[in-house]
Amino acid sequence: MNAMVVVLIACSAGISACQRPLFSAKDDRTQYDRYLRSRSEIPPPYIEDEYGRRTPNLRERLSPDR
Repeated sequence: MNAMVVVLIACSAGISACQRPLFSAKDDRTQYDRYLRSRSEIPPPYIEDEYGRRTPNLRERLSPDR
């Protein structure tokens, strides 16, 4: 019985992980996105690090000079 419950929970977690993202890459997430996008100043959401891995571009997107 316990193994069946574990399998059921694992299956439901796998199915729920296949949902669409809430925001697409084209949607404006803040009130400043349209302003920055119109001036081509919006930073890329991801960058590649020195090992070629794709990482979030948090430093440039959250910098106080924007």
